[in-house]
Amino acid sequence: MSTQKRNIRVSEVMISDLKTIEGLATVADALAMMRKNSISSLVVNRRDADDEAGLIDVAGIAREVIARNRAPDRVHVYEVMSKPVVSLPATMQVRYAARHLVSLGLNRALVVDEERNVTGMVTLRDMVLARTTG
Repeated sequence: MSTQKRNIRVSEVMISDLKTIEGLATVADALAMMRKNSISSLVVNRRDADDEAGLIDVAGIAREVIARNRAPDRVHVYEVMSKPVVSLPATMQVRYAARHLVSLGLNRALVVDEERNVTGMVTLRDMVLARTTG
């Protein structure tokens, strides 16, 4: 059995069907969108070309809204989102991307093109499964 592995790129394992939300939306809006789509995170759109994308997820909502007894309909996404978010180029090899996320203690990162536009999201789970199958 060969120990050679094909160089798998982040673009091959990323999730490209991401849901996005504006920073001015409420956390209640974000939760409704997450519920509707059965997902646990949303990309927060950049305001302009000089801005960076953000990310809002259930862990952040639990920590910043629920645990602090704040009303989700009175808190804006921009108040509790993570920003800037770690991002990886779509062309990066999965082995380096996984190594980078592990070194940072993260489970996921946004995937960006040359202009820093978000094109997807990659998770450790997806990278590990891609490297250990087929």
